[in-house]
Amino acid sequence: MITLRNFRFQLQRPASWRMLLSKWTEINVNLTSITRTHQSRTYCLQAAASSPTYTPRRAMLYVPGNDERKLKKITTLQADCACMDCEDGVALNRKEEARHTILKMLDDLELPHLDRAVRINSVDNPTLAEEDLKVIMQAKKLPATLMVPKVNEAEQLTWVSEKLREALSGRDVAEQMKLVIFIESAIALLSLREILARGVQLSRDSPFVLDGVVFGSDDFCADIGATRTADASELLYARQKVVTTAKAFQLQAIDLVHIDFKDSEGLRKQSLEGARMGFTGKQVIHPNQVAIVQECFSPSPEKIDWATELVKAFEAHQESGKGAFTFRGSMIDMPLLLQAKNVLKLSQTVSRHSAPS
Repeated sequence: MITLRNFRFQLQRPASWRMLLSKWTEINVNLTSITRTHQSRTYCLQAAASSPTYTPRRAMLYVPGNDERKLKKITTLQADCACMDCEDGVALNRKEEARHTILKMLDDLELPHLDRAVRINSVDNPTLAEEDLKVIMQAKKLPATLMVPKVNEAEQLTWVSEKLREALSGRDVAEQMKLVIFIESAIALLSLREILARGVQLSRDSPFVLDGVVFGSDDFCADIGATRTADASELLYARQKVVTTAKAFQLQAIDLVHIDFKDSEGLRKQSLEGARMGFTGKQVIHPNQVAIVQECFSPSPEKIDWATELVKAFEAHQESGKGAFTFRGSMIDMPLLLQAKNVLKLSQTVSRHSAPS
């Protein structure tokens, strides 16, 4: 137990002063904007303590990076996030074509209300991944989100930070790029806490800020030798661990792909299940899946009404000086109030995102 006496004694010790000074410096860095020059490359970065703008990713649609026709079609879709893919969706002999096509599309396409994301190749293949970054980061309009697949250990995020910094050399980047990582193996799942902790740490002074986690179910099944089933029961533990760990770090969690894109009812059922588990969105592989998924990951009108009225009731009770109160037959506590505010925040963000430009 810390008392005033032993606290004063601690302050008299030089080592303790150094420790306190170190802690204060760390806090000060987190609360202010910093300018870091790294080998003649300057980045003006907001500290990780300042909350980045929320980017909805209810439906995260994959688009092969080498298919210009499909990339141009993005402008007609209502998906929150279009992931221009250099990885699994592109054959090995089309990788070069993909990265240069994505470079062109980033500059040519007008996508004001869509998260313009690019998935590079895995860090396990550093030659491909580094070349992706070198080419794509030449775009006049940089991607809003960088997606990195098959992250298995924390050190891989350090590599991404260093290579992204090199690729942006000489550019005046006023805002950090959002980073979304993929968890696709047993070792990644076991290391997830350490991986996310490193990502958050790097976000304090890096060209990226960690923003979300994607569960790559098919590679995960292959890694552990599981058989994919319609109800995905074999993935229940992994899904729960991904969403729980992501939320512990206040990150988005994006759920597995529903492979049968013709199965609308199965897609709806799995999407609602993921939303109830706490996932913020879902991967989709076909434009026909977008509308159902985004509906399932959006607050219903009834939920919005409940949240609006609850917040009003809470504010009224606060003004009257009353403490705990009941609302529609339930005792209201702070977690319920926070849930209501989150519903309203998501609703407002989605409304802005869907508004015509």
